Amino acid sequence: MLLHLLGLSALLLIIRQRRRLEGWRHDAWAVLMAAIGLFILHGAEIWGYALFYVACGALGDFETALYFSTATYTTIGYGDVVLARPWRVIGAIEGAGGIILLGWSTAFFVAMVGRINSIENRVGRET
Repeated sequence: MLLHLLGLSALLLIIRQRRRLEGWRHDAWAVLMAAIGLFILHGAEIWGYALFYVACGALGDFETALYFSTATYTTIGYGDVVLARPWRVIGAIEGAGGIILLGWSTAFFVAMVGRINSIENRVGRET
């Protein structure tokens, strides 16, 4: 959760610093950067769990760990890769955390796009 908070804060800071672009260019840039940034942030979190599973011996190889972590984090959970009994709680925590973080990112993205629309509407009324 701390990684996600730091990532969203950094992303917001980057987007705010690029305000010198005007009009639709800033809006398009902001939406694109937010989407790419969120994808990278979630990827880093998924890879972090995968590295943890391999380092602790919960899963034998990185490819399997990354597949499992992606399916668990996104709460798809295919079920073809299963953690051993001592590690099951970690997988459940990843799934719960993933859905919360994906929801948080969705709220961030919707709020950002909503703010752009609000600014456009305000500027449109002033002219």
